[in-house]
Amino acid sequence: MTIPDFQTIMLPVLTCAEDGKEWAMKDITKRIEDQYGLSEDERMTMLPSGYSRVIVNRVGWAKTHLKEAGLLQSVRRGFVRITSEGRQVLEESPGRIDLQYLARFPSYILFREKGKVSGTSVEIAVETIAEVSTTPHEQIETAFAELQEALADELLDQVKEMSDTFFERLVVELLVSMGYGGSIADAGKAVGKSGDGGIDGVIKEDKLGLDVIVIQAKRWTANAVGRPEIQAFVGSMEAYRANKGVFMTTSTFSAPAHEYVHQIQRKISLIDGRMLATLMIEYGVGVSSYRTIHLKRLDTDFFQE
Repeated sequence: MTIPDFQTIMLPVLTCAEDGKEWAMKDITKRIEDQYGLSEDERMTMLPSGYSRVIVNRVGWAKTHLKEAGLLQSVRRGFVRITSEGRQVLEESPGRIDLQYLARFPSYILFREKGKVSGTSVEIAVETIAEVSTTPHEQIETAFAELQEALADELLDQVKEMSDTFFERLVVELLVSMGYGGSIADAGKAVGKSGDGGIDGVIKEDKLGLDVIVIQAKRWTANAVGRPEIQAFVGSMEAYRANKGVFMTTSTFSAPAHEYVHQIQRKISLIDGRMLATLMIEYGVGVSSYRTIHLKRLDTDFFQE
């Protein structure tokens, strides 16, 4: 069973409240999950940001549209109740309630008009959006994730074109940004032994230097890093009496390389090109912000008397 879209669950959400009692949104969500037989994984599926569950987001948006059409009303924080208009709708036994259906209610038309550019046909807008299965939050987060993926591709391509010296400096800045190595000056001194097209060295795990981490990086453009390279890296850790290591590459790691890391006692983190680019974005290395969008929501605590 797939997670139903927010328009599909509008009628079930309204039906949950048909008894006229106050319903907690969390209880309505639970009933929707049970009604559609969602698996545990489906119930726990998160939005791309990881801040909210998909089903909770979709039930919330179904509630919002029903409320704007006057079929549900918010009675207190997190609780709704059906209205007389909502009861009349259920008495008609509609096969489905969606955005096109809600367009018959004047209050919903006003709600839709508020978000439209002057001169746009509300009927056309509603008909178009009726085909959308994802909520606005999902659309925003999906678009953001796609932009991040495109940026990661662009970053990785750029890094592969740079020199080994530049890659050395990049790794140092990234590790320090992540909280390792103490400072750029400290990490730069500890990591900088050039060789075999990459870098090798040892840095402090934290600013206090309570432990050390051995580092190796390979700026490869094609072949995957295999088990032999990882074994050689692990062997070099003996000289530093280190139990932790980070191996970075602009390429990928072979399956035997991953298997080997899981078999040994030392803790080795394998960072491939995709993860490298993702970490650069997360910690602001090699990227800059050019636009910020603030999404705001109602502060219910402000209105408590």
